[in-house]
Amino acid sequence: MELLKIILAVLLPPLGVFIQAGLGKQFLINILLTVLGYLPGVVHAVWLIAKSNAPQH
Repeated sequence: MELLKIILAVLLPPLGVFIQAGLGKQFLINILLTVLGYLPGVVHAVWLIAKSNAPQH
């Protein structure tokens, strides 16, 4: 499932963020970043997905 989220985040960054975090602040930030430049949106989406799935210490 995580691989699918990352693939979606690369293809359509806001969709990947929506699946991970739902509608909210992160989703709006990602839409703004994607509009300003595709690559910042991808980086933000992948970072958000990776951060959410990282083991907690």
